[in-house]
Amino acid sequence: MQAMPHQVMGYDRAITMFSPEGRLLQVEYAKKTVKQGSTAIGMVCKEGVLLVTDKRLIDKFIVPEATEKIWQVDNHIAVTASGILSDARVLIERAQLKAQQHTVTYDSPIDVLSIVKDVCDLKQVCTQSAGLRPFGVSLLIAGVDEDGEARLFETDPTGIYFQYKAVAIGEGETEVQEMLHKKYKENISMDEGLKLAVKALMKTIGKSISADRLDIATVTKDKKEYKKLSQKKIEKILAEVKK
Repeated sequence: MQAMPHQVMGYDRAITMFSPEGRLLQVEYAKKTVKQGSTAIGMVCKEGVLLVTDKRLIDKFIVPEATEKIWQVDNHIAVTASGILSDARVLIERAQLKAQQHTVTYDSPIDVLSIVKDVCDLKQVCTQSAGLRPFGVSLLIAGVDEDGEARLFETDPTGIYFQYKAVAIGEGETEVQEMLHKKYKENISMDEGLKLAVKALMKTIGKSISADRLDIATVTKDKKEYKKLSQKKIEKILAEVKK
């Protein structure tokens, strides 16, 4: 395969070097890494916010319960990721520390946007510093703030972030987003949102999807509480969706 002109010139070898077209090629490569990651979905509902993700178990001997794709940052904040999960772990541990420091310092829970900005600040630094590489991961950060508002953000490898009502990242992003645009509605209930998210994942994974392969968590407005769904509950949702 013939090399592209910008590759011949070596514009993709350093994070700090712009191509003649004004692009940072290493950052674009990092975004392509996210596209190859497992699909994750976030959705704001009437009762709170939910995250649903594909664990993508690649070996039958892997213990499903030991595989995590959704993490708790604080009592009221959850995160899932797509891309290089070891990169995600570093960012999530930073977010957990930031949340703990805020609680100790101010005696109040941190707001979701502060966590998002702190994560994105580190991501952005890695797009303009020689000797570093961009984080090859996108995060969905979901939570409920003190004012009772459920919030959902996506951060990408560039360090930019957007707030969404519903969003998908990973390999099935296009198909899932298409379905969300058609089916998602304002004030959707948590139960309806869970079924819609699972149905959207089925579209990309296939009807052979099992409860072992799914990781689902919610943060509710009333208690501002993170909760991971049990396998029994996931099996029940799957059975209802497959009817």
